[in-house]
Amino acid sequence: MTTATDVAVAQAAALLLRSHSGIAFTGAGVSVESGIPHFRGEGGLWTKFDPYKVAHIDTFRKDPSQYWTYSLNHRRTDAEPNPAHRALVELERLGHLRAVITQNTDGLHQRAGSKEVIELHGSSHSVVCLDCEARFPRDQVDRMNREHCPPSCPACGGQFLKPTVVLFGEALPMPALREAQALAMAADLVLIVGSSLQVYPAAGIPRLARQHGAELCIVNAEATPFDEVASAVIHGKAGEVLPEIVRRMGTG
Repeated sequence: MTTATDVAVAQAAALLLRSHSGIAFTGAGVSVESGIPHFRGEGGLWTKFDPYKVAHIDTFRKDPSQYWTYSLNHRRTDAEPNPAHRALVELERLGHLRAVITQNTDGLHQRAGSKEVIELHGSSHSVVCLDCEARFPRDQVDRMNREHCPPSCPACGGQFLKPTVVLFGEALPMPALREAQALAMAADLVLIVGSSLQVYPAAGIPRLARQHGAELCIVNAEATPFDEVASAVIHGKAGEVLPEIVRRMGTG
């Protein structure tokens, strides 16, 4: 690591060591290192597909086959947690993080072992029928989708099986948002990892924490709108930076 980065890593380690109510806020940059394609920016999925055709609730209600065809061809099911996920688990285990608040829907934080995960944008691992509200595991519906696209509800025969992710045009799940807001208002530190901090209302969580006195520590590949108010900023790969922060915490 460069000298400037090394200093920032030491600052981040010190912040976490003295934190008593820290939280992590994670975005797509964490998942990208597990091989999950990102959505925005150069080379992102939304440069190849129109999100308002494949991921908007209005379009879904008119023609769910567009989403399920996209899912059939582009959904990743073989991704594994990476060192960034595991470092966050260790920070939670050591008592330096109370929870992980994530914009990601892939469930990799839970698979890595994080105990307290708030999913602001829902989960891609379950599916709900918009007609009868029955819920099903995603792998079951994916099998059905491979046989007939779009899949039909096994409970009522309806044509509107939807993953429990938040599509464009939908509100964030209120219980998750309220829990995240409560944690943010009580936090003394927010460790922001792999998020551009440009997608609202999710990005309002670190802002709310800052307004209530929390310090911010940012680990992201690129600059964010919050860099100027953060106590520590590290531009790099989360899977490299977070394990180094954890190591530094143990060695002083």
